[in-house]
Amino acid sequence: MVILKCVDELLTHIKSVEENVIKLSNDSLMNMSTFMEENSLEIDDKLSSAFQYQDIITQQLSATIEAIDSMKSSMNRFTTSYESDESLTEQSMVKLQEKLTDTLEKAKDKNNRFSGKFSQDSSDDEIEFF
Repeated sequence: MVILKCVDELLTHIKSVEENVIKLSNDSLMNMSTFMEENSLEIDDKLSSAFQYQDIITQQLSATIEAIDSMKSSMNRFTTSYESDESLTEQSMVKLQEKLTDTLEKAKDKNNRFSGKFSQDSSDDEIEFF
């Protein structure tokens, strides 16, 4: 189970990095908002899109963190069962595979739902979600 321990440590590190990036993104947003307020600046379309992209980035990172938590939980259940019962372990491996596949599909779905891009129509600079 050394490999699962390594995977768990890697996932823990990735989750920590993503949480730090979310915090930095939120701090950046607050600094920009404060600057704009202090200087009585208005938000134009480009800045509005930038703020929306920043929110999308945070949502993507949060979705990844959810997937990591789900995977870590499944790996923990597998490791616990492996230590106590071999046949249960085999069943757990099948369930782990199914859960990891489900987690991947959910992560891909969230990525697709939160993916924003500028419209190809140059007359409309709003963000499209697809």
